[in-house]
Amino acid sequence: MKGKNMSRRMKSLTKQPGLPPGELIHLGERKTKHVRISVFDYNEKSLLEKDISDLSEVSEYLGKKSVTWLNINGLHEIKHIEAVGKIFNVHSLVLEDVLNTNQRPKVEEFDDYLYVVVKMLSGNADGNGIDTEQVSLILGKNYVISLQEKEGDLFDPVRDRIRTMKGRIRKMGADFLMYSLVDAIVDHYFFILENIGTRINDLEEIVLSDPTPVTLQQIHKLKRDVIYLRKTIWPTRDMTMYLPQMPSSLISDDISIFLRDLYDHVMRVNEAIETYRDMITAVLDIYLTTINNRMNEVMKVLTIISTIFIPLSFFAGIYGMNFDFMPELHYKWGYYILLFAMMCIAGAMMLFFRKKRWF
Repeated sequence: MKGKNMSRRMKSLTKQPGLPPGELIHLGERKTKHVRISVFDYNEKSLLEKDISDLSEVSEYLGKKSVTWLNINGLHEIKHIEAVGKIFNVHSLVLEDVLNTNQRPKVEEFDDYLYVVVKMLSGNADGNGIDTEQVSLILGKNYVISLQEKEGDLFDPVRDRIRTMKGRIRKMGADFLMYSLVDAIVDHYFFILENIGTRINDLEEIVLSDPTPVTLQQIHKLKRDVIYLRKTIWPTRDMTMYLPQMPSSLISDDISIFLRDLYDHVMRVNEAIETYRDMITAVLDIYLTTINNRMNEVMKVLTIISTIFIPLSFFAGIYGMNFDFMPELHYKWGYYILLFAMMCIAGAMMLFFRKKRWF
């Protein structure tokens, strides 16, 4: 059953051979039942927020001086993605990348818009894993389109700032909104890293006190999570490094300093991931060393017991022979004398081992 699910997942991430470029097919897991489309249209003095069912309603916001944020939750209904392409003149290859949720973080520049892909990470239900969602952002003149796989995201603080006019977001353009969305995603990486650090510390305590085979499974699972985290976040470094250097009219000079700060955050995340990789390797080494030391202690005790019984077995073997002419066999106190001698030998050997500090 596990192999069947894995092959099904691999098929969902692979485009059928022979299809023409730009063919719109959703490749990935369907993570929501219904598509939800919301619009924020704002400037420094006014705000309009509403949910819509028909993307043709967005056309009335085009050409306005206000900033329009179109957010789409759910990618499985192709008609909505096609409508985005027609209304905003988005290339079919970009739409294909939106629907292929196995994209790596990147930024692409076109004549009228920028296309940004970033990975949104969150802890799963049990708190010991990582869930990933691809977020596609399209930045145009006075508008930002965010396309997500499911409802529920990390953008609520951005929405609250827009509603309450906190900070400078209502005074800035669409490029600052795009930066704010990416920054919200990157900032959450630190919470994921904090959870990873807590799991590493917990495993260190277990490894030093009472490691079990389950502990080894937990170490390997944590190692896989960190490797997956590195694979997911590492390309974001190149994307955030390129953004402030782009000669695009869609990104103003005032935003460049914020984008450079965003790059600095991503670098800190990547450095923390590398540190955690080394820490997990150290925890694994400690586990193996602890298990080996425990095995050595067991073998030492067994060796001492075996060594003590060697001379005792020698005496028992002699008097276990069935010869008729052994004078000690008929001696009245022979049994008790032999037991006493064996106890003395065992005691003397234990004192000797103790003196040598072998146990």
